[in-house]
Amino acid sequence: MPELPEVETTRRGIQPHIVGRKVTAVTVRDRRLRWPICDDLEQRLEGASVLTTRRRAKYLLIDFETGSLLVHLGMSGSLRLVAENEQPRKHDHVDIGLDNGFLLRYHDPRRFGSMHWLDDASHMLLDHLGPEPLSTEFSADYLYRTSRKRSAPVKHVIMDAKVVVGVGNIYANEALFMAGIRPDRAANKVSKARYELLVEAIKQVLATAIEVGGTTLRDFVGGDGKAGYFAQSLQVYGRAGELCKRCKDQTLREIRQSNRSTVFCPSCQR
Repeated sequence: MPELPEVETTRRGIQPHIVGRKVTAVTVRDRRLRWPICDDLEQRLEGASVLTTRRRAKYLLIDFETGSLLVHLGMSGSLRLVAENEQPRKHDHVDIGLDNGFLLRYHDPRRFGSMHWLDDASHMLLDHLGPEPLSTEFSADYLYRTSRKRSAPVKHVIMDAKVVVGVGNIYANEALFMAGIRPDRAANKVSKARYELLVEAIKQVLATAIEVGGTTLRDFVGGDGKAGYFAQSLQVYGRAGELCKRCKDQTLREIRQSNRSTVFCPSCQR
């Protein structure tokens, strides 16, 4: 599913083309997303001008004078710019027409994503979220303090959006490998020194993924229609049974944690 880097890639892709533009028309072909699209979305958007775009965790926000459009891409969604005369495909559920000849098109085969209109900054999907992983608020001190009463595996803790947002399964696998920490290690048994390595690894993995456009899995593309290339640099995720690229001796092992694939090196991650 699209994770933080993919959502940020989408935001960067659409930002230059939609900020300052006026919405000319809105077409909703299917309101049946994870939560139904509100009946008056067309009326709220038509004639409004885009002020800016933002990202919070895995959510994309498009700000207008009267409120914000909150978009969640779900498991298979994408939001990209297309020419206004490009014919819709199956699963193209929403078109937002702009006065520069582009359509902002929402595509979602599985319909697990959502669109919400926000009159203010509060929303059930945004409330109670932890700090952004690339912010100064997310530090080794913070993660160490937060983990002291948590006996759950460290991978579960860094994927908890109430602890830190946007560290999805792929990036958690990669960051734990970089930090040399076994993913099933109890969070309260990890030292502060190790957390310093882990925080730095999380920041590095996510920043790199953003720069190369995210990880291409299934059919994800960014807002400009281009695929991401982080998958080409994956060290452990998806490589179970292959030799570790670091020690070149151990075979990478795979375990299941909360029904998610976890891959690690028994030698490099202790």
